[in-house]
Amino acid sequence: MADHVSSDHPSVHTVRATLTETTTGYKLEIPADDRDRFEVDEVVRVVVEGDELFARVERALTGEELAIPGVYETPGAARDPREGVDRLAAWVSDRGVRAGGSVLVDVVESGFLYGLRKPGESAVYTAREPPADSLSAIAEDLEER
Repeated sequence: MADHVSSDHPSVHTVRATLTETTTGYKLEIPADDRDRFEVDEVVRVVVEGDELFARVERALTGEELAIPGVYETPGAARDPREGVDRLAAWVSDRGVRAGGSVLVDVVESGFLYGLRKPGESAVYTAREPPADSLSAIAEDLEER
């Protein structure tokens, strides 16, 4: 059964990311100190204003930081952004977040479920267990076909 967890719950770790403008939109830069809370080169679920979307966590071009280069409606689009529309840009516009400013990334379930919110706002997430490795591998295989 899924539990509802608020962003201020002790089990939720909040990372202060920096919003950076790119030539194609925006990305979130995750500080090096928090990189152990993210799975690099994996597609994860990201809750944005109640919608469960998908993102891929990548290594930054320099340094030890990580980056989330976009948030998409499907895992396939998160892997290949040409297949979808980046919802991060619309969220930035709707929330009035500025490039160079902070975005809070809530770690609900490390390596599986995260949430985005503007500083000063709160959110409630539906926390659930990640699928078993074998099930997620089957799902990825089916999705790639």
